[in-house]
Amino acid sequence: MLEPGNNSELPPIPGKRYFTIGEVSDLCGVKPHVLRYWEQEFPQLKPVKRRGNRRYYQRQDVLVIRQIRSLLYEQGFTIGGARNRLQGDEARDDLTQAQQIVRQIRVELEEVLRILRR
Repeated sequence: MLEPGNNSELPPIPGKRYFTIGEVSDLCGVKPHVLRYWEQEFPQLKPVKRRGNRRYYQRQDVLVIRQIRSLLYEQGFTIGGARNRLQGDEARDDLTQAQQIVRQIRVELEEVLRILRR
């Protein structure tokens, strides 16, 4: 997801389950209003909302935000380009997972066929 060279100036992510918008802002070097805007632009970014509409981000959300930050600020992507890039990454992951499932089913079917031929 993130290359080791990217976001090197950002602090490490603590081992917590949930982060407030202020904590994520500090961890990612992005202002809270930018995070709220990115939630509207990137469907991958869905923090949990609790009482009073407070946002709680998980570690995966923080990683996605850092990736978005890298795409926009370091690599020069537009919002639309970054959105397409992230969706392309998801599509590749889905395809890879589907291919692995098909391979596993094929191995299992070949094993069943071997048993039936005995």
